[in-house]
Amino acid sequence: MKSSSPLDNAERTLLVGVGLKQPKSRAGMSGAVERQSLEELDELARSAGARVVGTRLQMRDSLDAATLLGRGALSELQREVERVDAGLVIFDRNLSPSQHRNLERGMGCRVVDRTQLILDIFARHAHSREGQLQVELAQLNYLLPRLAGASRELSRLGGGIGTRGPGEQKLETDRRRIRDRIGKIVQAIEVVRRQRALRRRARQAVPLGTVALVGYTNAGKSTLFNALTHAEVMTSSKMFATLDPTVRSLRLPSRRRVLLSDTVGFIRDLPPGLIAAFRATLEEVQEAALILQVTDVSHPLHAEQDAEVEKVLVDLGAADRRRLRVFNKIDCLAPEELQALRVSCARGALSAENSLGRILVSAQTGAGLEELIGYIDQAMPVDPIVERRLVVPMANSRELAMIYACGRVLDSEVLDGQMRLRAEVPASLAARLKSFASGQEG
Repeated sequence: MKSSSPLDNAERTLLVGVGLKQPKSRAGMSGAVERQSLEELDELARSAGARVVGTRLQMRDSLDAATLLGRGALSELQREVERVDAGLVIFDRNLSPSQHRNLERGMGCRVVDRTQLILDIFARHAHSREGQLQVELAQLNYLLPRLAGASRELSRLGGGIGTRGPGEQKLETDRRRIRDRIGKIVQAIEVVRRQRALRRRARQAVPLGTVALVGYTNAGKSTLFNALTHAEVMTSSKMFATLDPTVRSLRLPSRRRVLLSDTVGFIRDLPPGLIAAFRATLEEVQEAALILQVTDVSHPLHAEQDAEVEKVLVDLGAADRRRLRVFNKIDCLAPEELQALRVSCARGALSAENSLGRILVSAQTGAGLEELIGYIDQAMPVDPIVERRLVVPMANSRELAMIYACGRVLDSEVLDGQMRLRAEVPASLAARLKSFASGQEG
C-alpha cells in the first residue's frame, strides 16, 4: 500500500498578499517587497502545517476599509478559492474584525491574517508551561475585540490553523470570563518573571555576564548557539523552531565563563501583544551584558530583516545595549558576494553607533567561530581580566587550582614551598586572592 504524505490531510490553503502601488517614479519596485513578504508567508504557512495550493498578489491604489480588496477583487478571489478548492485563505496583512468577517462571508471559507498565523505557530512550538501561558495570553488579547458576532468562529477553536491553542472551554463567549482568564495568566506570568529575576540576581552574585542571541527568525541562531556551546538545542528550517529560551555556559579564551542565551526569533510585523506576552522571556535580552545580533547574509532582504530586529529591540528598550553584529551563513554566498561583504565590513559600511564590531561566520561549517569567541571575550565588560603577581603556599591547593582553572598563568616557579606566579585572572578572583598578592601588580 502506498504511504500517504503528511500533507495529504493538511488544510488546502491559498495565500494572498495585498500591496499598494508605487508612484510612477518607483514603478519598477512596485510589488517587489510584497512578493518577498509573500514568500515569507509561504514559509510561515508551511511551518503551521498548511498545504499551500496557490498564491495571489493584489496591488491596489488604496485599501478598502470593509474588505481590504474591494468588491471586484473579492469576487475574483472567491472564484480562485473555488478553482483551487481552498478551505483556508491566509492574508499577508493584519485584518480588522470587520474586514475578517466580511472576507469570510464573501469567499465562503475560513480566513486567517498574519498575526493569527504567527500566534498559531507559537502555540505549536510552545512546550514549556511558561511558553504556553505567554502564547495563550497573546491569543486571548487578539480574540477579545473579535468576539462580537464571532460565535461561529469560537465554536470551532482548536480545529485548524489559526485556532490552535486555547480551546472552546477556555474561550467562553462571555467577555467577563475571558478577561478573568487573562487576569489569571498575567498573574502566573508575573510569578515566572519574579522567579526569573531571582535566578538572575543569584547569577549576578557570581560575576557571570550574559550574552543574548537575537535576530530574525531562521537566521541560524540555534545552530550558532549549538556550535558555540556544544548544546543540542533543536534546529529546524521552519520558522520559530525555537520558542522557549535556553541558557548555556560558554568558556572564553581568557578562561572567564559567560552565559549564552538563545531567544525567540523576531519577524516583520511581530504582533505587539506577543512582544508584551513574551516580555518576561525577553528580559534576558534587556539585561544582557552583550547582544549578538545574528543576520542571515544569504537572504536577499537581510537589510530589511535587520531593520525589523532593530524595531523590536527599540520596543524592548534594548537598542542601546552593547552589540556585536554576526553575519551568518557565509557558506551560502558566492565567492564574489563574500568578498564584497568582507570589503563592506572592513570599511565599516555596516556599522551601527552601538556596534562593537562585525564578524563573518558560518555556524554550519564552523568558519569564523574562533574569531567570534575572541570578539566576545574582548567585548565583555563583566569581570575584566587583570594581571597579578601571587605567592601561594603549595599547601593551598584549592587556590592554586582556581588560578589554573579560571586564569592564565604567564610564568611560575616554586621556591621554599611556595609557588610564585604571574597570572591573568578575572578581577573577582583577584579580589579573593588578595591575601596572596606579592605587592607587585602587573
